[in-house]
Amino acid sequence: MPLVNAFRDYLVTKYTAGTGTNYDNANTYLGIGNGTTAFALGQTDLQGASKLRKAMDATYPQVAANVVTYRATFGTSDANYAWEEWGIFNASTAGTMMNRVVASNGTKAGTETKVVTVTITLSV
Repeated sequence: MPLVNAFRDYLVTKYTAGTGTNYDNANTYLGIGNGTTAFALGQTDLQGASKLRKAMDATYPQVAANVVTYRATFGTSDANYAWEEWGIFNASTAGTMMNRVVASNGTKAGTETKVVTVTITLSV
C-alpha cells in the first residue's frame, strides 16, 4: 500500500516535534471515491468527483504489535457510486491523507451497508 508524501512529512513532524492530529478514533476517517486517476505520491485527497469520508467505528483503529486495523461502516445512504479508490485520513475534511489506493471494488447500491476494514502491517 503506497503512502503519500504528505503522510511521510506528517510522520517526520510527529516523530520529532510531537505535533499533528493523531490517527485515533476521534480523528481517523476512511474515504471512498470514484476516481480512477493513477496513484501519485503528491496527492493529498481522493481524486474522484464523488467521495465520502466516514469516521471510525467504535473501538477502531485497533493496534496489536505492528498491526493497525481501521474500520468504518458506510450505511445505505453513503457513497452510492462506483468504489474505485480509498484512503485513510486524520480529518473529516482536509487534514492529512495517509495513503491512496486505486482499485475497483464494485458499485455500492442504496440498499447496501458496507463495512470497510483496512489492516496495515508495519515492518522493517
